[in-house]
Amino acid sequence: MSETTTPPEVGYDAAEVFLDRQTGLQRFQSVLHANPWLSPLFVLLVSAIAFQFVNSNFFGGFNLGTLAQQTSYIGALAIGQTIVILTAGIDLSCGFIMVLSSMIMAKLAFDDHWPAWLALITGIAAATVFGLLNGVLVTRLKLPPFIVTLGTWFIFQALTVLYAGGSTVRSAEIDPLLVWLSAQYTIFGVPLTRGVFFMVLMFVVFGYILRYTAWGRHVYASGDDPDAARLAGIEVNRTILSVYAVAGFIYGVSAWILLGYVGSADPNNGSDANLGAITAVVIGGTSLFGGRGAVIGSLIGALIVAAFQQGLLLAGLDPAYQVLAVGALIILAVTADQWIRRARA
Repeated sequence: MSETTTPPEVGYDAAEVFLDRQTGLQRFQSVLHANPWLSPLFVLLVSAIAFQFVNSNFFGGFNLGTLAQQTSYIGALAIGQTIVILTAGIDLSCGFIMVLSSMIMAKLAFDDHWPAWLALITGIAAATVFGLLNGVLVTRLKLPPFIVTLGTWFIFQALTVLYAGGSTVRSAEIDPLLVWLSAQYTIFGVPLTRGVFFMVLMFVVFGYILRYTAWGRHVYASGDDPDAARLAGIEVNRTILSVYAVAGFIYGVSAWILLGYVGSADPNNGSDANLGAITAVVIGGTSLFGGRGAVIGSLIGALIVAAFQQGLLLAGLDPAYQVLAVGALIILAVTADQWIRRARA
């Protein structure tokens, strides 16, 4: 007599049965894979509480304002870096694109007597072209992004020094429009500049674009699996080219924020910002292998770096410990990323 099998109930979902068999650790791993910004948020909260215990001034208004202002241009720069890394690329030249753009803005307005608004637009447009150049080298010549942007890093650094001619545009000489973002407001005892609010606005805008537009979905798809993206009809090279151009535009806007933060134009201002931006993106949970991450994570990553710098400074430790802590955070973030990616297996 043959046995009869009971048909599955209506609403039976094999995926749900599989999920029920997952361990608690595997569920946690899957949650982090779907929301890569959660782990850096936890690190930020724990580290901030710890630093408050070390020094009660950490949550003081002045310190929080300083932390936010330090994050402003690095955070903005990290938005562009995030978009590039989502495509499994990297942009080592972003810092000097920003610095060169800021010098173009300031010198056109002061030395060449251009209207400030035109100098501002020209500086942002120049940064967009520089980013587009990186994209052309990556997509048309099929060169590795690391090598391309390492080369253009040195090129833009040299162009910045040559264009500056060994001079700076001091705060007394710079046009008010170019430092408009330096205006400060005190909210609940925390001094915040317009640059901070502008950075937050940029995160909101590009967070929306990446999550809710077709272009954003193409960016993720191109980084996650380029071959599958092509089969789905996505122009991967065109998408990546546009990513580098958009990133260049963001670097140009970051240059305006930098001018507001520093108050002057100097070829040495923000010269190591590329490392700060990449660090923020990596610590913020965006995968270096592409296809996974969010700009909100990069903001959290930038805040973590600033929090560690400020916290260790308030603790009275040698500045070398700040560098050591950031290096350790990078290694931990990449290790966590490798573990989280196994959730897909």
